[in-house]
Amino acid sequence: MSENMPFARSRVVPIDGLGHSAVLSERITSAPALIDQFTAVRSLSLALSAPLSDGDATAQSMPDASPAKWHLAHTTWFFETFVLRDFLPGYRAYDDRFGFLFNSYYDAEGERHARDKRGLLTRPSIDEVRAYRDHVDAAIIDAYPILPSKARVLLELGCQHEQQHQELLLTDVLHLFAANPLMPALFAPAEPAPQKANPLLWIEGRAGVVEIGSDGESFAFDCEGPRHSTFLSPHALASRPVSNNEWANFILDGGYDDPRFWLSEGWAWVRANNIDAPLYWQRGFDGGWLQFSLTGLHRVAPNAPVSHISFFEADAYARWVGARLPTESEWESAAAKYAPLDGNLLDRAGIIAPRGAHNSISELQQLFGDVWEWTGSAYRPYPGFAPAASAVGEYNGKFMSSQFVLRGGSCATPRGHVRASYRNFFQPHQRWQFSGVRLAKDLG
Repeated sequence: MSENMPFARSRVVPIDGLGHSAVLSERITSAPALIDQFTAVRSLSLALSAPLSDGDATAQSMPDASPAKWHLAHTTWFFETFVLRDFLPGYRAYDDRFGFLFNSYYDAEGERHARDKRGLLTRPSIDEVRAYRDHVDAAIIDAYPILPSKARVLLELGCQHEQQHQELLLTDVLHLFAANPLMPALFAPAEPAPQKANPLLWIEGRAGVVEIGSDGESFAFDCEGPRHSTFLSPHALASRPVSNNEWANFILDGGYDDPRFWLSEGWAWVRANNIDAPLYWQRGFDGGWLQFSLTGLHRVAPNAPVSHISFFEADAYARWVGARLPTESEWESAAAKYAPLDGNLLDRAGIIAPRGAHNSISELQQLFGDVWEWTGSAYRPYPGFAPAASAVGEYNGKFMSSQFVLRGGSCATPRGHVRASYRNFFQPHQRWQFSGVRLAKDLG
């Protein structure tokens, strides 16, 4: 935030099971700026979940997902535990049992409820969780004037943490509703904004030695640093993500049936799971493609970026067209040079879906928002990265295996949360997030 005045030192702070910690500059934040951020973030979570019934908010469709009610309670537990309990003398927990229910990965906080059994938590109800949120919110606002700077740093971290869970809440509800034969919509259907098909152009990227990674001057998760130099060979990036219409041609050409385009593990995954289209796509009665979204079932928007594809699918498509996935270094160097940090990001409840190309002053369109873009880079530590010696270390280094990096944010990523150095990561078969693909190719 512009009002922040950074101190010289920084420290690592843990968050939860997304595998992130944070490197934060110790800084004093003015009360209006941080409290406004806090109340805005907390209000958006309630708005996103407002249409849910208690049953909607309780069910869990797969182990990778969590119930909406759990997301709302877990983020509240974070503020209560790491801000109120640790920095407000005399504070008493709202309910001593909630630590067991809503802890995620903090071994130092004791035993916790199994992740894959969160859908069995029929109690507390969604209304009780909302009451819990109201209690903690009021306590935070009342306590803010006397909170020390370290607590305010954690309060900012908690806001960033909750923004991550807002995206997860939406993608988890989408997966849940897609499993319901009634195919319910979370939000009311509406006419999408006009979409146009911009031609796919090749934009030459920077070559030679470049610097990537967070510079430590503002909020960043620890996996975004240290900032370091890396070498880029001559290459080009596609001007926009791959569209639904282009993906339909891949299907029509037998892309899912030809092992030549697939990594061995990916081909095994396709065959074992009968994968023949992106997640949430289905054939209509007329043979055209339909897609289930947060606004229900509708025809696939031909010029919108393809979404809900795995790393395996993204890599296979790139091979099919004679291209490749960009490295995360190529992506970040381009994003830092070309793109304004703007795009189709989450602002409020409503139409949350990838859209067609929008106006941009950059040659590279839609770098931020719409869909997370798979890269060909494994999620590994940057040179000089060292996990903290304490329990904090389990929230970063232990996730740096068997996963690939995605960049840029999606239509479900809250505005103001993403940046050029942001590293998201998932296992190569996972696709319930708004994940898509931008192509790259070698030059020279």
